[in-house]
Order: sequence, then C-alpha cells, then structure tokens
Amino acid sequence: MRGKGFKSVFLIFAVAFVCVMGSSAVAAEPDRAGWPDQLRFMAGPPGGNWFALGTALADMWTGAKLPQTTSSSGGGVANILNASSRKGDLGFSVTSLVGAAVQGAADFEGRTVDNAVIMTNLYTQYTYFIMRKDFAEKNGIKALGDVIAKKLPLRFATLKPGTSSEFVVKALFDKGYGLDYKEEFKKWGGSIEYASYEGGADLLADNHLDCFAFSVGKIASIVMNIESKVDVVILPVDQEALDSLSDAYGTETFTIEPGTYKAAKEPIKTVGDYTCIVIRRDLPEGLVFELNKAVWEHKDALVAAVKDMQELDPSIALPAKVPAHPGSEKFWKGLK
Repeated sequence: MRGKGFKSVFLIFAVAFVCVMGSSAVAAEPDRAGWPDQLRFMAGPPGGNWFALGTALADMWTGAKLPQTTSSSGGGVANILNASSRKGDLGFSVTSLVGAAVQGAADFEGRTVDNAVIMTNLYTQYTYFIMRKDFAEKNGIKALGDVIAKKLPLRFATLKPGTSSEFVVKALFDKGYGLDYKEEFKKWGGSIEYASYEGGADLLADNHLDCFAFSVGKIASIVMNIESKVDVVILPVDQEALDSLSDAYGTETFTIEPGTYKAAKEPIKTVGDYTCIVIRRDLPEGLVFELNKAVWEHKDALVAAVKDMQELDPSIALPAKVPAHPGSEKFWKGLK
C-alpha cells in the first residue's frame, strides 16, 4: 500500500511538473498583439554594404518566424522620413543623421520627424574621400583642405541626395570648411556627379572623376574594388573640420589604419559615425525586443554577409544622445 501511495504522489508531482513546464513554455512565447503581418526594411544603394546586409537581415527575421520581412533599396535620410511617416517600418541610417532629424536640422529643417527612433547601433561608419593618385600628385593634394585652399576645378562625385553619404559630405563641407560644395565646386570650374558605389568606382577608373566620396563600413569592399582598377589616395580630413562637424552633429574622428587598404600607408583621419537601424516608434515593444534578440543571436551569420557586423556589441548598441525604442532598451540593457 505504501508503494502504491508513493506512486500516486509521484504521479501527481510529475503531472504538476509537466503542467508548470507547459505553462512556462507558453509564457515564454512573445505576445504578438499588434504585430504587423509584414515588415518593410529599407536598406541602401545597390552595391554597398547596406544593400547586402539588408537582404541578410530580412531573410534572417523571416526565417526566425518573426513577421515576413522584405528589403528594398533606400538611403539614410529617406529611411528616417519614411519610418516616421510609416511608409516603411525600419531601415539603415547613421546615428548622427537620426540626431539631426530629431532636432529638425540640416536635411530635416521644416520637416516633422516624431515617429523615428534608433533600434540599434550596428557598427562604425567611415567617410572616404578617394582621389585618383595622378590628380593628387599633379596638384600637390595631401589632405581634403588642400582642394579648398587651391580652389581646384575638381570632378567630384558622391552618392545621391537623400543618402547618409551625401548628408555627411555636405555637412562636412558646410560645418567643417564653411562652404556649399555644390555651388563652390562649380564656381571653380569643377563638376558634381551623383552615382552608385559601383558607378562612381567605374567613373573614377575611367578618368571621368578626380574624387569620389562616400560613407561605408570600416573594411569596405568597394574601396578594394576601386584600388583594383586605378591607383588612388585616401585623403585625410583636417582635424579642425572634424571638430567643427562633431560640435554640430555629434560625429567622431575615426582613423583608417595603415594596411587596411593599399592606399593607407599611414594613419588617415576621417569622419566617424555609426551605422544604425532606425525604426518606427509606434511598433510594439515586444516585437522590437524580438527583432533585436534575433540580430544578436544570429550575429555570426550576419558577419558572414558583412564583416563589419563583428563590431556589434551591447556596449555600442544604444546611442547616448539619440532616442532609442523602448523594446531596444529593454533588450540591450538586459545583456549588460
């Protein structure tokens, strides 16, 4: 009888344990109330890191049984505006650009941006001023400021207006050197082109450009691609200009270390920022928590798509001066 009683108690305990575990498993399932059926991710121009990573993120989130995510081309400025107006759900930008949007400054002057916040900082963003070596040597160009001091007739290109690259380039010339590059370069007999990464690389190689400027990650395949086609130099940005831009929009000074590229013979100072994901503020907190969680858990797979993703870390994920989504704060602060 004692044996039967023990078995009965054990059975009751076992059933209770299974019930508790079952209820815990149900509780662990995220609350999907208010989640959209589909998410629209806005990446970057074709040929760059953002475009490749956008595809990888969309596939990863869809595969992780989060809302089906589509990825399309986009730009740092447009992605912020489209997130705020709900024309897109989330996409790439740079952190200082989101800061400018919240302030209603620069490209966002007169525009209302009240529904766009940071989901997460991903990795550092460098701005490159790539110049044909023959042009630099012919004109004695050692730094970006030399172009301005000499008022050279420069055939110049960057990415199209609305991209983070064009914003940073424009802001640097404005705040750092006190000029409107579109007007001044033309006054000096130069020209302005707007091109894709690959298009600009080809124009530079074919001697239709003297300088091509753009923002991209720390180790950029597009720079290596350009170096495989033509001899170039990477122009350092003058420290005074870097400091002025930092005071205006909170950018940083980053250094391209020697050996990173063939043209990097010595340390090269340039504009530094962070590639981030900007997201609609009105998306559910639980969904944004899960989006961040999936990014962190699939970091290795994302590194395979874009090596710069190896920089992703809880210590840089949340910006200090730019608002982040509550779901992001909950996730990243929980890892620290």
